[in-house]
Amino acid sequence: MWVLAIKAMLADRGKLLTSLLGVAFSVVLVNLQGGLLLGMIQKASLLVDYGQADIWVGHQHMTNVDMGTFIPERWIHRIRGIEGVDKAEPYVVMFGQATMPDGRFENVVVVGSEPGSLMGNAWMMDKGDPRAVRRPDGVLVDVCDLDRLGNPRVGDIREINGQRARIVGMTRGIVSFTTNPYVFTTLDRARHRYASGVPSDGCSYFLVKAKPGVDPKVLSRRIRERIPNLDAYDRRTYSWMCMEFWLTRTGIGISFGLAAVLGLLVGLAVVAQTLYASVNERIKEFGTLKALGADDPRIARFLLAQAVATALLGAVVGLCTAMFIARVMSTPRAPVVLTYPVAVGSVALVVLVCLIAAWMPYWRIRRIDPASVLRN
Repeated sequence: MWVLAIKAMLADRGKLLTSLLGVAFSVVLVNLQGGLLLGMIQKASLLVDYGQADIWVGHQHMTNVDMGTFIPERWIHRIRGIEGVDKAEPYVVMFGQATMPDGRFENVVVVGSEPGSLMGNAWMMDKGDPRAVRRPDGVLVDVCDLDRLGNPRVGDIREINGQRARIVGMTRGIVSFTTNPYVFTTLDRARHRYASGVPSDGCSYFLVKAKPGVDPKVLSRRIRERIPNLDAYDRRTYSWMCMEFWLTRTGIGISFGLAAVLGLLVGLAVVAQTLYASVNERIKEFGTLKALGADDPRIARFLLAQAVATALLGAVVGLCTAMFIARVMSTPRAPVVLTYPVAVGSVALVVLVCLIAAWMPYWRIRRIDPASVLRN
C-alpha cells in the first residue's frame, strides 16, 4: 500500500508540483524570517557574548549593553574582595561623535577597556591587531562602517569629540544593533577623550572573571548582595536580556514574527487545499480499492504515505533553497542565522498540516459503499 500510494502521488505530477511548491515556500519563509530576526537580534548582545567576562555588573535595572549609565569606579574594590572573583575591571560603553574630513558628523559607540588585559576589546580583525589600541590615539573601527566614517584606511586620522584618533586596525562583522559604529579604544581614552559626559571617576560596567570552578550565577548573587546599588548578571543571562529588550520594547519582534506567520499560513493553506482536493477527486478510486478488498486501515496508510512524502520532499527542497538564499543574502549588517531548532520546527509543522489535510477526507472515504462503485 505504501508503494502504491507513492506511485499514485507521482502519477499526478501537476498537483504534486503545486503541493511541493507550497511546502517549500512555507519552509523557506519561516527559516529565512527566523534566521534574519535571530541574526539581527544577536547583534544587540555582541559585546556581551564575546567580551570574555563571566559576569556583567552595572547600574540597577540595566537592560541593554549599548545604553548604560555611569557607576562609581571605586566600587570595584568591593567586588574584588568577594570570594570567587578572579578579576574585575572597569569598562566604558558610551556614545561619542566622530567628525569626517568633509565636515560631516557621525554618532559612534565608544568602547573602552583596560589596556593591560583588553577584556571586552575587539575579537575579530580584518586588518591589524586588536592590541594596537594601546598605541597613542589608537582606535579600531569595523570595515562595514567605513563608508559612514569617510572610507578611512589604517593609519588615517579622525576626530572623535574634537580629539585626535588614529585608526590602527579594522574589525570585521562587529556592528551594533543601533547602527552606530563601534569604536574600540583604551579605557582612559574612552573616558577622558572620546566618549561624551563620562565622569573622571566613573565607568559603564565592571567586567568580572570568576575563579575556576565558581558558578557565575552564584557569584552574581553574591555581588548583588554585597552591593545592592548594582545589578550583576552572568554572561548568558545578560545576553538574553539585551536581545529581549529590543524584541519586546520595539516593533521588531512583532513585525518579523507577523511576516513569518502570514507567509507560513499562506503556504500551508496552499498545501492543505491541494492535498484535500487531490484526495476528494479520487473518491471513486478509493471506493474501487475498497471493493477490491482494501480495508479502512489500508486506506488510512495510503493517505498517510502520500501526506508524509509530500511534506518531506517539499521540506527538503525548502531547506536547501533557504540555505542557498541565506548564503547569498547574509551580510554582517543583516546576517541570516539558520538554526537547527527552527528548521526542525518548520518541517514538523508542515508535516502536521499535510497529515490533517489528507486525513480530513478519510471520514468520507470510510462511508463509501463498495457496492455502489461496482454498480456504477
